[in-house]
Amino acid sequence: LHMGKTMKEDLTVVAKYIKQLYPPEFNVFSTYAELYHHHFASQAKKTAESQLEDKDVYLLLSWVHDIYPKDMRKDRVLAEELEKVKLGSLLPSSLSEELEKKYLESEEATIKNSLNKCLEKEIQRWKEDKEPEKLNGHFQSELLAIFVIQSIYNGQKRAKDISVALGDELSHRLSRELAALLKSYKDAFEDFKEKSKKHRHYKPILIANINNCWNFRDFAEKNMAEKDDNKDRVLSTLGDIETSGCDVLLQQLFVQLKPIYKKFTENKWDCSNEIMNEIIKTTSNHISELRTLKDTFYNAIVEKIHVRLVKDYIVRLLKRKVSLKTPAQQQNLAQSVSKNAADLEAFCTSNGSQATWLNSALPKLAEIIRLQDIGAIKIEVATLATTYPDIRKRHLEAFLYIKANLSRGELKSILGYLADSTVSTPPSTPLFSSINVS
Repeated sequence: LHMGKTMKEDLTVVAKYIKQLYPPEFNVFSTYAELYHHHFASQAKKTAESQLEDKDVYLLLSWVHDIYPKDMRKDRVLAEELEKVKLGSLLPSSLSEELEKKYLESEEATIKNSLNKCLEKEIQRWKEDKEPEKLNGHFQSELLAIFVIQSIYNGQKRAKDISVALGDELSHRLSRELAALLKSYKDAFEDFKEKSKKHRHYKPILIANINNCWNFRDFAEKNMAEKDDNKDRVLSTLGDIETSGCDVLLQQLFVQLKPIYKKFTENKWDCSNEIMNEIIKTTSNHISELRTLKDTFYNAIVEKIHVRLVKDYIVRLLKRKVSLKTPAQQQNLAQSVSKNAADLEAFCTSNGSQATWLNSALPKLAEIIRLQDIGAIKIEVATLATTYPDIRKRHLEAFLYIKANLSRGELKSILGYLADSTVSTPPSTPLFSSINVS
């Protein structure tokens, strides 16, 4: 610091006052600048070749890449004169590269070690079975995410303060460490998920960790370069944690709903309104505890529930358990299906589902049950296939078992119309393709 300050002040005096006292051909400023630079560079080289601690390596690199070329040589008074001299770097490139390598390895190892220690503490907190804290009504376990993100960000900033190239290299190394850490996080989460089901605060801890992913995802999407192959690894691992956690949260609900759905066919679709009310009540009890998820995850999990409720209803319609011979019987079932569909849509929408693409599935099926004109049925089937292009002949054939008054020829005609109407491209939001027909 003393040497740099002296050099800057003395060269300023030379530029302002001394240079004009000599003839131009003497190149007085160049002489002074080269002598000062040579002395400074020899001292820097001597320092670089000694045994340096990590903080000293950082400071020396800061002088070489940042302070010396920017603060001194870009000084308002000196910049124009120094540009003519072409002094070069304070250190030979080989020595500078050696220091950079040492700095990068040390910084990466230090940050990696601190991240792993933080993860160990986080895992220990799960084992203590304490309810996570809430922030804005959402369970949080953000210490890990905050510490990891701050450590990586601060490391990147320190490196970029030295040079852009060094910052880019350390960013790539730390993104690799982040991907590795999240893989360990995922493994630990899976282990906790399987072994700690009897913990009192099992679900709140799961929810807190799902919420935790949002912070990592936000950081990765905003700060990791698209060309960085570690970004895909990070986002994929976070997706696995989110999906795995949400599947566990929904597991108990779907187990409870299964016997309730069976009642539709067991009762020949009698009392279907009461059965749907039971489904809604059971689902509502589970949804209430899911509101501690961050909005992004809550909306996604409610949409999953919505899809499952509609799909399971369709599964019961395709079970070939009910065959109605008269239009009046079909009319009654169509009214029941329409009423159930309306109640289901109202419930899911009121709880935040934005899966509006599901809303026409059951009403269209109800309409096919109600219609008696073959031409009208074909039009409705075509509309259904346009809206849900993953429906196949096997689905429609199982469904049309309900309409026992169709002749074999009429049935074949309708099924043929579906084959002409469906497209082979799989939809972005599949519904029927996940339904197996027995």
